[in-house]
Amino acid sequence: MNIAIDGPAGAGKSTVARMVAERLGYLYIDTGAMYRALAWAVDHHHVPVDDEAAVAALLRESTIALRRTEDGQLVLWNDQDITDKIRTPQVSQYASVVASYPQVREQMLQLQRAMAAAGNVVMDGRDIGTHVLPDADVKIFLTATIEERAKRRLAELAQKGISSDLHSLKREIAERDKRDSERKVAPLRRAEDAHLIDTTNLTLSQVVDRVMQICKRTGEADS
Repeated sequence: MNIAIDGPAGAGKSTVARMVAERLGYLYIDTGAMYRALAWAVDHHHVPVDDEAAVAALLRESTIALRRTEDGQLVLWNDQDITDKIRTPQVSQYASVVASYPQVREQMLQLQRAMAAAGNVVMDGRDIGTHVLPDADVKIFLTATIEERAKRRLAELAQKGISSDLHSLKREIAERDKRDSERKVAPLRRAEDAHLIDTTNLTLSQVVDRVMQICKRTGEADS
């Protein structure tokens, strides 16, 4: 089956999706990393981030690939490994901007659907259950308070040696939530048939267990 996991920035989508995919032996597709890869390239190649046509052209003329390895998933831009370069605050802000462009989203949509065509994938993002894979067998919407999401992002950046502060991260996350929710094309919202999980006071393993329970119930119902 195909599993869609959506939610705002910092809700734990990527980590949960990756762990669920590992448990099930499914392919994990990190759509956020795909937008981050484009955002990194926009910054790296000095493409004006406010020029939709230029950003879309950059994507059209390039390749994005997600490669599964024993050490985790690699993000490749034109075969260059940029996995460790796409988690900076600058890339996060750019990613939210480029993801709002209809031309960009249409290109990404076709790529993501092609990746999921064979089935047995776990895909996470902000519009997977509502737009990219509306027929997904299991839909999950993860959320958490802005305070908790900012704390998680601060810890993540600290592990990578990137300095930041909680106040700035809370502001950035709130701004990104607003952009993602108000964009005209495929805005961030919970699908009507998605299971809502508030991760604020849950451990990672508890969230993964809940998703696995939902997947098991769905599989039993379909059998």
